[in-house]
Amino acid sequence: MTNQELRQQENHPEVTGQLVLEMEIPSEELQMVFGASDKYVKKIEQSFGVTIVDRNGRIVIKGSAGAAVKAKATLEQLVSSIRRGNEIEEQKVDYAIELGIEEKEEALEEIDGDVICHSVSGKPIKPKTIGQKEYVDAIRDHMIVFGLGPAGTGKTYLAMAMAITAFKKEEVNRIILTRPAIEAGEKLGFLPGDLQSKVDPYLRPLYDALYQIMGAESFAKNMEKGLIEVAPLAYMRGRTLDNAYIILDEAQNTTPAQMKMFLTRIGFGSKVVITGDSSQKDLMPGTQSGLDVAERVLNKIDDIAFCRLTSRDVVRHPLVQKIVKAYESYENREKAKELKAQERTKKTRSVRR
Repeated sequence: MTNQELRQQENHPEVTGQLVLEMEIPSEELQMVFGASDKYVKKIEQSFGVTIVDRNGRIVIKGSAGAAVKAKATLEQLVSSIRRGNEIEEQKVDYAIELGIEEKEEALEEIDGDVICHSVSGKPIKPKTIGQKEYVDAIRDHMIVFGLGPAGTGKTYLAMAMAITAFKKEEVNRIILTRPAIEAGEKLGFLPGDLQSKVDPYLRPLYDALYQIMGAESFAKNMEKGLIEVAPLAYMRGRTLDNAYIILDEAQNTTPAQMKMFLTRIGFGSKVVITGDSSQKDLMPGTQSGLDVAERVLNKIDDIAFCRLTSRDVVRHPLVQKIVKAYESYENREKAKELKAQERTKKTRSVRR
């Protein structure tokens, strides 16, 4: 649509049945909101079915009444996010559009305001979605929290940030990070070195998060003092963990016995976060997951919260979100097929009787 055509419709909106809205955006902020080659604003146009034109900082939004209002609100929230010191990335634009469609765009401001801590490079660490915000709030309010959801939803990273913050504020005396030492679908054979060298590859994701948030030097000092412990789950047996922040990662790979053993280690003054993704089990075929059992057994106990993150909460590359959604759809279809097959089998048996 040319500028001349747009001006004609601005002057006579009643003819087209469309709404024309305007807003001012300074040039520096405009570049960030529009994105390279205008890719972000094109997404907003396609998502809401509107036309957005820049006239030297005066933004004109044209579309149906509801769509134009939502598109403008989404742009306003992105501008506000920039003014709060945030970078505009594709994932943030996608999520702002989702919230705009649902008329929940103001939630971005609440999410942005919840800074957990800063990384060693000074970058603020905070939730990026409503699901992540609810997860962080649940950790603050409950003694034990289960963070359940697909890869890329920040389950472990946010839990680690909360643990380090509590440790720095002296709310706990130490941090204990653990996960089952199970290979992801392949046998690695015998690993060389002492016992620590053998288990380190399984715990590497936890080390990576600690280095990024705390810094390698600070982590090494606290580890030497025994204030931070990274260990396989088997090391937890026989211990009582008081005044500690305990994170159990990859909990879908625990057996019911291991999960019960872990949960009964918790002592006074401790906080526990258990993370896992039931769709990525590496247990032997036929082995029941301790995470699945815990969901059924513990879901009605006070001070235990279950937070379920979804593909909407994935904060990695946008392609990861699409992959997670595709697998979710596939798994739902397969479950539906399985249920139909079971129903047919039941009907066949009842007819024979």
